[in-house]
Amino acid sequence: MSIIPGNVIDSVVSERLSTEGNSAPKAGRLLDLLRDDSPIAKWRQTSRDEQDVQPVKATSPRTAVGQERLATAVVYCEANFGAIDGKTANGLVRHSEKYEILSIIDSEQVGLDAGTVLGDEPRGIPIVRDLAEALAHAGSLPGHFIFGMAPASGMLSIHERGLVLEAITLGMNIVCGLHEFLNDDSEMAAAAAAMNVQILDVRRPRAKKDLRMFSGRIAEVTCPRIAVLGTDCAIGKRTTATILTRALNDRGVKAVLVGTGQTGLIQGARYGLALDAVPSQFCSGEMEAAVVEAFEGENPDVIVIEGQGALSHPAYSTSSFILRGSCPDGVVLQHAPGRTHRCDFEQMAMPTPASEIHLIETFSDTKVIGLTINHENMTEVEVSAAIMLYECELGIPVTDALTRSPDRLVDMVFAAFPQLAAQPVACAG
Repeated sequence: MSIIPGNVIDSVVSERLSTEGNSAPKAGRLLDLLRDDSPIAKWRQTSRDEQDVQPVKATSPRTAVGQERLATAVVYCEANFGAIDGKTANGLVRHSEKYEILSIIDSEQVGLDAGTVLGDEPRGIPIVRDLAEALAHAGSLPGHFIFGMAPASGMLSIHERGLVLEAITLGMNIVCGLHEFLNDDSEMAAAAAAMNVQILDVRRPRAKKDLRMFSGRIAEVTCPRIAVLGTDCAIGKRTTATILTRALNDRGVKAVLVGTGQTGLIQGARYGLALDAVPSQFCSGEMEAAVVEAFEGENPDVIVIEGQGALSHPAYSTSSFILRGSCPDGVVLQHAPGRTHRCDFEQMAMPTPASEIHLIETFSDTKVIGLTINHENMTEVEVSAAIMLYECELGIPVTDALTRSPDRLVDMVFAAFPQLAAQPVACAG
């Protein structure tokens, strides 16, 4: 990896601030930094002359034995880390198979450990003030700049657009999960081409001519399929699905996760799609195809499907497509007892788990096999009480995936699919 000297970073930052004050850099101004006499260009040329190598492209580093390591990344989550709209950054701190997260950018929580902010164990991932501080902390050019927020608008603000262009100018690949496709922005595309970096629009679906209709091939998937759904958006469905998949594999049951949103794909899900970016006519078919591909590619004992939104939520239709396309044999429902209203809809009260379960089992030929708790706004005593009360009310297993042993999730699945519990024993013999 190529180390950026501090004086080069300072030059870039000083040049940006001298022209723009404390506001975001203008897009055209950032492209001026690509000129031959810019600090970045001079440093790159000097580095090449000294090392007699080709220009360094910000990609994943390799180990001494030639094995691929995780690509390095900084995650932008200004004023939102740990909050609902920061769910992509939150998820990457908790789990990432694809990127080594070096730092989180959020000027409101500078100096804190990202894991601690999420209420987890410290992760050794610091929260820094801005991109310049992230580069200084890294000591070398990170491979990727990840936009770690999921605003309701799905679009970049003017300030954020300038910051992404700045990252491109520095030579970083861009990972963006918004509905706005940055490769369609002519200025960003030109800057990326000039710096020989890539922009990954995670939400971009396949070409319309290649989209799949529902075919009925889901019947060929003979292993159990478990969807993790919820009573609201941004409630922890992906986190629970990830923990469940890992816990099953740890117990000797081969499980594969099918992602259905941008964060799961950025984390490294090998199968899936950003379902909310697919034209509705093809959603069930694309969902079915992703599950079939996971089954044929992995020959798993069980497939876990990440949920989106909530079936009862009028603002989202993705849960219905997940149920139709994947035809799950079982559903784990995620609920936040401490949440009084739907995200972004203060006038809309949260549904009860009982009402959501009734709706799911009426809408689809499936069975809710367990409830998982999101413990936001709850004390430990309240979580324990909620687990006990919901088990009595609903007659199904209840747990908190983050604060209770993952074995509880596994036992929940084994109770519904006892054939899975026998498999590790059979393998051992």
